[in-house]
Amino acid sequence: MNIFLSLAIIFGFGILGGLLIEKIKIPKIIWYIILGILIGPSVLNIVDDTLISISSYLRQIALVIILTRSGLSLDINNLKKIGRPAILMCFLPATFEIIGVTIFAPLFLDISYLEALLLGSVLAAVSPAIVVPRMIKLMNEGYGKENSVPEVIMAGASCDDIFVIVLFYSFKNLVATNTFDVWGLSQIPLSIISGILLGIAIGSLIVLIIRYLKTNKIINVILMLAFSFGMIALENVLKPYFSVSSLLAIIVMALIINLFKKEEAKEIQSSYNSLWQGFEILLFTLVGIATDIHYAFSKEGAIIVGMIFIALIFRSIGVVICVIATRFSFKEKIFIIISYLPKATVQASIGAIALTEGLACGTLVLTAAVVSILITAPLGAILMDNLYKKLLICYEN
Repeated sequence: MNIFLSLAIIFGFGILGGLLIEKIKIPKIIWYIILGILIGPSVLNIVDDTLISISSYLRQIALVIILTRSGLSLDINNLKKIGRPAILMCFLPATFEIIGVTIFAPLFLDISYLEALLLGSVLAAVSPAIVVPRMIKLMNEGYGKENSVPEVIMAGASCDDIFVIVLFYSFKNLVATNTFDVWGLSQIPLSIISGILLGIAIGSLIVLIIRYLKTNKIINVILMLAFSFGMIALENVLKPYFSVSSLLAIIVMALIINLFKKEEAKEIQSSYNSLWQGFEILLFTLVGIATDIHYAFSKEGAIIVGMIFIALIFRSIGVVICVIATRFSFKEKIFIIISYLPKATVQASIGAIALTEGLACGTLVLTAAVVSILITAPLGAILMDNLYKKLLICYEN
């Protein structure tokens, strides 16, 4: 099949099906994955091979957009204002989930502890695509306003993704070498530090360009994309000699711009949000295309479902620890736990990487990523939509 016809099917049926499925209160990303499975090799097999061959690059571009949006929307001052619970929510629930998967996955899925760490890092991210629009709605309606419940959830969800993605790439390198060698471990903090420094340097450079050359919104977006792709290329060139996290650098770059050029950052974020509308369809459909539906319905697939619920229990324990001895009421704490259930964006972005890079656990990791989206995205969305009026107090604006 021609690649343009494949794209026409993906975008055309994706948009129409997404609009229809949202009418029954199910996230449209569920339809995108189902569409991908239907047109992919497991069912109809009508997707052009060229599109499949470049899918890893398209997913990486989508990841760049996701991370840049997170960096541009993250307000460090807001995190400081909310205090301890907001900071802990950035990493503690994800850490607990990774620990849970690392304990139980080797017992039930016959994988190594290193592979379990990788699987845990894929499953551990909460989905801004599901959570953020709902929190904005609550803020506009005045629900949870007194204790800043939506703000805590939004801030935590953005940082949670960043934390998990950095861990994923670190664990992936360890799984590829299949060892906990000292050199491999030393690369993790080195890549984080170098990524932060690179992001600060590039972000500061862009701030200077905006300030002195008076560039417009479109030029700023193109500049950020150019520097983002350039940092990824730099990481690939330096990989044999020096470890640097280009993805972390992209986040820090966006943070620096948001810190020093807030108005321009809002404009850039608006453009990235528009880019994301197209890449969201492409990303989730490509994940569906890559999914082995026969494996998903095998014995291992059933075990994966159980593993996802175990992971959610560990995540919920992490959330409870974050909100212990805080000003949140019991009902508000329940709502925060619910809001941290849905998974989607990060799982779609990194779920297939282990498979495309030829890791032995690749099919398992991708299947777990897809199943986690199919289960938790509608579950979290439905629970939030139906319970927020019962669990949160409305304070009129």
